[in-house]
Amino acid sequence: MSDLTQAQVRERIARRLASRHRKEKLFRGLGIASIAFGVMAVLLLFSDIISKGSGAFVQTDVQLQVTYDPALLGIDEVNAETLIWANFTAVIREALRARFPEVSGRSEKRELYSLVSSGAPFTLRERLQANPQLLGKTEKVWFAADDDVDTFVKSLDDSAEGFRGRTSEQMAAWVQSLRASGELKKRFNTTFFTNGDSREPEQAGIRAALVGSLLTLMVTLALSFPIGVAAAIYLEEYAPKNRWTDLIEVNINNLAAVPSIVFGLLGLAIFINFFELPRSAPLVGGLVLTLMTLPTIIISSRAALKSVPPSIREAAMGMGASRMQVVLHHVLPLAMPGMLTGAIIGMAQALGETAPLLMIGMVAFIVDVPSGITDPATVLPVQIFLWADSPERAFVERTSAAIMVLLSFLIVMNTSAVLLRKKLERRW
Repeated sequence: MSDLTQAQVRERIARRLASRHRKEKLFRGLGIASIAFGVMAVLLLFSDIISKGSGAFVQTDVQLQVTYDPALLGIDEVNAETLIWANFTAVIREALRARFPEVSGRSEKRELYSLVSSGAPFTLRERLQANPQLLGKTEKVWFAADDDVDTFVKSLDDSAEGFRGRTSEQMAAWVQSLRASGELKKRFNTTFFTNGDSREPEQAGIRAALVGSLLTLMVTLALSFPIGVAAAIYLEEYAPKNRWTDLIEVNINNLAAVPSIVFGLLGLAIFINFFELPRSAPLVGGLVLTLMTLPTIIISSRAALKSVPPSIREAAMGMGASRMQVVLHHVLPLAMPGMLTGAIIGMAQALGETAPLLMIGMVAFIVDVPSGITDPATVLPVQIFLWADSPERAFVERTSAAIMVLLSFLIVMNTSAVLLRKKLERRW
């Protein structure tokens, strides 16, 4: 009877162990499947963005032989005043007619003139301004093609016919002729990094948005980091433990979870309506993002201060150091790596924010590059938002390319935070 009971017990234990092992394998499989699904989703997202945005880094250019004819330009000499009124459009149209002399009808000429970008006259103006001796002479110049032509040329690599869109058969024939003669090429799109925003996709760039983001982040970092670190030091090292400090801690934790658009409404009500600061300025954007990132920096700074062993404080006090000397000379240097990590993460969060900046007017159409924190500006996420809402097909690839640039900055910032933490952290 005793042997039978032991056998039953062993059998029951074996069944329970088998059931536990099955559940562990199932749980492990679910974890692996979750990770695989997340990685697959990220890869699909990145592949979609890269496939759509890689074309924006290449621009189709058309080469024309232009003559700086004073009669067509309507000027006799080159100076700042005459260049303003010079008719560079007539010079470009004459070059197009000379390249395609068979074009005679008014509608055909109108379509021929749309072969190159509407910004081509500015290219000639810059060249003539840089070299006044070109007046009356002839040279070959590369011009950016129109966005429809650019889209058609890029699609020719994917199919024999290509995506014509608004490109007619006549325009396609002209493109093929230029391509066969080597007068049409795809080159690196420097305009995307050197120009501001534009209504024309082939002239649109991210320089103004990048500078605006940089100025906004500079204001945010200059305000949020010292204020956040000072608040963390006070709450962790000096503030008494009572109901008021508990209330402050609860509010700080709650503010870290408040939707970002609420901070935008707060900035609109206080900084713009009450203090009457300029709209669409990096100064106001930095103030709003400072409010948003402060809870993150305070929480991470307090965690870094808590990680410093109490023995450091006790040893310093035992040597006669004051409370301030203990904090500034011993605790703060040891906690600084964690604080810097929290600050970098907070800046990365601020770099990707759009909603609070829309509320303070940074959705404005900005062409000029801002030169200060009070100039009108936009930021990269808002620029992406504006381009995504544009109907032109060429803006699709520029939207994806801007997302690629933004993600690159975010990846660099988060990677820097991880490496900084790994390099400077100390294990006690």
